[in-house]
Amino acid sequence: MKRIYDSFARQGMMSTLGATLTHVAPGHTTIKAPIRPETCQQQGAAHAGLSFAIGDSAAGYAALTKVPDDQEVVTTEMKIHLLTPAVGHYLIAHGKVLRAGRRLLVVTAEVYVLHGGIEKQVAFLTGSIMPVDLQYTGNGA
Repeated sequence: MKRIYDSFARQGMMSTLGATLTHVAPGHTTIKAPIRPETCQQQGAAHAGLSFAIGDSAAGYAALTKVPDDQEVVTTEMKIHLLTPAVGHYLIAHGKVLRAGRRLLVVTAEVYVLHGGIEKQVAFLTGSIMPVDLQYTGNGA
């Protein structure tokens, strides 16, 4: 699982958002990000872009746990269902692999807001992830 954490550490977007990878297991990951003024929309709730960014990454890293070490993954399609405004202190995204095929992985992510010790689901993502050879990503030998 070290390669998952190493890959996450190279993610400039996650660093910019203050996100951390808090859990990694085969086919599952969790990412947590603070809700800060610069990631909120005009009404004070977390911007949907924050939910999408950490949900997509949680699903993508869950997929990365299921491919060989000589491959990376890229999102080919991702859809988000926004369920309720995300008002709170943190967003937590749980990524999961539903089916790991050789050419395509089907993934989901559930995003929750944490406020006052209570978690409330704010978004649900579904998508497809494609394995790619490291030589094509700029990260290979």
